[in-house]
Amino acid sequence: VVLQESGGGLVQPGDSLRLSCTVSGHTFSLTAMAWFRQDPGKEREFVAAVTWSAAITTYADSVKGRFIIDRDTAKNTAFLQMNSLKTEDTAVYYCAAASKSGYPGSDRLYDYWGRGTQVTVSS
Repeated sequence: VVLQESGGGLVQPGDSLRLSCTVSGHTFSLTAMAWFRQDPGKEREFVAAVTWSAAITTYADSVKGRFIIDRDTAKNTAFLQMNSLKTEDTAVYYCAAASKSGYPGSDRLYDYWGRGTQVTVSS
């Protein structure tokens, strides 16, 4: 399974951005997709997750009400719609995929990771 993120960029506070993560390989084994983020000097942080079949979502408190995660199983793609962006959302965003069940907010659940896409929120 190979993950490829896209959609990062430089935006101003209050703007929106949509990230995509395309999955290739044995997608039939996927149980969940997630987004994590990491700023230099900080630990990797859970952002949001969605189960692959039932589309059950989980969000970090810091993004709840602003970000929306979704997936398109026909296109093997997961999305992260980010609205009302803040400067503290600046980070490299990583897509992750799991092939087993467990707590969606833990990075230990995920077997596959993308290389990341930079999101910078600055005025």
